[in-house]
Amino acid sequence: MAEKAKAEETIEVAPQKKTKAKKQEPQKPEWEFKDRNYYLLHGKSPLTYTLQSRHSRRFPLLYWDKEANTQHEIRYATNQDSAFVKEQNGECTLGHIVFKDGVLNVPKEQQALQKLLSLYHPGKGKRYEEMDKVADAVDELDFLDVQIDALNAAREIEIDMAEAIMRTEIGSKVSDMTSKELKRDIMLFAKRNPVLFLKLANDENVQLRNIAIVAREEGIIALSPDQRTFKWASNGAKLMTVPFDENPYSAMAAFFKTDEGVEVYRSIEKKLK
Repeated sequence: MAEKAKAEETIEVAPQKKTKAKKQEPQKPEWEFKDRNYYLLHGKSPLTYTLQSRHSRRFPLLYWDKEANTQHEIRYATNQDSAFVKEQNGECTLGHIVFKDGVLNVPKEQQALQKLLSLYHPGKGKRYEEMDKVADAVDELDFLDVQIDALNAAREIEIDMAEAIMRTEIGSKVSDMTSKELKRDIMLFAKRNPVLFLKLANDENVQLRNIAIVAREEGIIALSPDQRTFKWASNGAKLMTVPFDENPYSAMAAFFKTDEGVEVYRSIEKKLK
C-alpha cells in the first residue's frame, strides 16, 4: 500500500523546451521629415553650380551599400520616390541639382532629392555638406568660449607683452602707438582672432623678439646689412651670428636663452628702462 501511495504521489512533468531570448537589433536612426539646406565646401559660392545628378560611364554616380555589400546606380528623377535606378519605374523625368550662391534649399516635400543628397551622393563631404544647426551651434559655442578667454587675457595683459604681440601684426608702427591705442588694438585682435592671440600670448619668444627689435630701434644693438650679425651699437663688439636662413630676431630670442645671452638680455633690459 505504501509503495502504491508513493507511486500515486509521483508526478512526471514533460520536458520543457528552452527558448532563447531574442537579441534586440540596434535600431537605425529615423529619417527626420524636415526642410534641409546644403552648402558648397571650400568657401565656394558661385552664382550657380550644378551637381552631378545621374550616372554615366565617363562620370559614375554610384552608392556603395556596406551592409548589403552591393553597389547601386543613382540618379535624381523628379517624378520618382527613390534615388536608386533599379527602384525607379516607368518614364523618369530627370532633374538638375543646382546650388545658387553656394547654397541649395530643399523643402521637406522633396524627399527623393533630400535622401539623394544626405544619404547616397558620393559628393557629400567632398563638394558639399548638409547644414547641421546643432553642430554649428556647438562650434559657435566653442569659439565664443575661446573668444571670452582671449578677451579676458587681453584685458589683463601687460603693456610690454601687448606691444610684442601687436608688433607681429603691424610691425614697427606699434612704436608710435600710445598705451591706450595698444590696449584697444590688443582687445580687438583678441576678439577677431582669439586662437592666434592666445598662442602668441603663451609664446615667450614673442616678447624676446620684441626686446631685440626695440633694442635695435633704440640704437642699443645693431644688425649688419646682410642681417647675419648682431653687434653692440656703442662699440661694435659682436654679440652673435644669425644662423643661415633664419629670422634674425627669432635667432636673437633663442640667443637670449643661452648662458651668454642671458647677460646680454639683462644689459639690454637695463638700458631700455
